[in-house]
Amino acid sequence: MSKKDQKAQRHGQKRDNSARKSSKESRRELAPKKSPAPLAPHPARNPAKHPSESRPERRPQRPASHDATDLWLFGKHPVMAALQNPARPIKRLFVTKRSAEQYKEELYSIMEDRPELSPEIVPIEALMKPLPDECVHQGIALQTAPLPAVALQDCCAITEDGSHLVLILDQITDPHNVGAIIRSAAAFGARAIISTDRNAPPESGTLAKSSSGALEVLPWVRVTNLSRALDELADMGYWRLGMDGTADLSIRDADFGQNIALVMGAEGKGLRKGTVSHCDALIKLPIQRTVESLNVSNAAAIALYAFSAS
Repeated sequence: MSKKDQKAQRHGQKRDNSARKSSKESRRELAPKKSPAPLAPHPARNPAKHPSESRPERRPQRPASHDATDLWLFGKHPVMAALQNPARPIKRLFVTKRSAEQYKEELYSIMEDRPELSPEIVPIEALMKPLPDECVHQGIALQTAPLPAVALQDCCAITEDGSHLVLILDQITDPHNVGAIIRSAAAFGARAIISTDRNAPPESGTLAKSSSGALEVLPWVRVTNLSRALDELADMGYWRLGMDGTADLSIRDADFGQNIALVMGAEGKGLRKGTVSHCDALIKLPIQRTVESLNVSNAAAIALYAFSAS
């Protein structure tokens, strides 16, 4: 093929390619254009929507698994409450000679229901060896394991027997505070405590001592996703109220009915943004401006009393 013929052939291919490209562009121009998706309105920061409003059906999340390692409880009230809790495993019970004499009537009564219980009389040095330094043990300690995991639906489902109050802890990590909150929640009739599995203290002797035995009577639900747990509570019919010192609504003026899920944030940090977005409203305690805030366990106790009294 001559050079002239080759040049003509290449020119023809380019013209064919240009024609095909032009044809495709024409087809694209003739094709019906899709209408852009309408922009959704920006949601309000805390719209007070009724929890029973229809939501997509979601699968309940499983309770977070507990660490099965041993733990030691100490002090009269935590240990006696644990011994009376059928769900609490018993491994070893250490008692000093003096405390065994002091607690003998209570121990004999418990042993009637738990015949496997066999207290070991030990010197105080042996009792203190597995315990934290400087703990107030009152001469008694129990080697046990964490309580079995409980599901949100099992302890928070709304029934027809009056009001329902649950307390949610958003990354409160201090065991003394959590123990004190559990004690107040049990005292004011809360159905359960809910926290994340991470960024929350594990069961411990210190936490149990701060709860003064309430850890054994109030379900503690641990979840992997707190936002999802809040949505599940809304689906059940709870109003999700976040405690926030900057909120406009005072707890005195909060009237949300009988089923309340009260959300507490950590001291200093407060509620996380993701948690706030899953609350129906924010409320505050009306305190004097001379005091910036309260300890979270004190604030929880006041709020729990306010809702239990109403």
